[in-house]
Amino acid sequence: MAIEIPTTLPTEPAPSPTEWLWGPISIWFRRGRMRAFERGFDITADTRIIDVGGTEPNWHMIASKPQVLLVNISGEIYARGRIVSQRGDGTALSYPDRSFDIAYSNSVVEHLYTFDKQRSFAHEIRRLAPNYYVQTPYKWFPVEPHILCVFIHWLPTSIYRRLVRWLSVWGWIAKPNQSEIDEKLDEIKLLTEKQLRSLFPDGTLTRERFMGITKSLIVTRKQGQEGVSQ
Repeated sequence: MAIEIPTTLPTEPAPSPTEWLWGPISIWFRRGRMRAFERGFDITADTRIIDVGGTEPNWHMIASKPQVLLVNISGEIYARGRIVSQRGDGTALSYPDRSFDIAYSNSVVEHLYTFDKQRSFAHEIRRLAPNYYVQTPYKWFPVEPHILCVFIHWLPTSIYRRLVRWLSVWGWIAKPNQSEIDEKLDEIKLLTEKQLRSLFPDGTLTRERFMGITKSLIVTRKQGQEGVSQ
């Protein structure tokens, strides 16, 4: 699919304080995911991928150099090598059905505020390509990766929101007021296995583990291998 787009150089946003702390662990896991993704989907230079909510550095972790379209609701528009970046809403994209070989998303679906928006996002992922790969942090992992707290994200929201400022790394470093905390918690909606299966009923669900505990959930669809759990 030919894409006419102006060429500009992207600038990466500075990492947040919590990204400085969690980042090395996250990158280690992401590299492993990308290697498994490359092998599992037989990625080649001819593979056309739409990455909804992704960033360019992710695609420098694999050797096959596929054609990648990055789509984000904000950020720079550019074309560089085999990677193109455009703006778009992942819950309502304009590309025709099956425009790509693979629809890809890493740690995005949990940032959509409501389950209805997550459902719309899943619909777009499923219709854009015959194959997909979606990863999201697991709700019942003891560490919440966005604000770096332990266990308190399992509590009712009315209690959780009062503890974030004092019992999370993000709270200690950023010193958010209650309005900022509420905005952050409104955005993040971590998923259970049951919820993810309901969003992607034709997918194969796998669990990414850390010290034997499920850390993230990954759901994939590969032509001819739908609906198997691992």
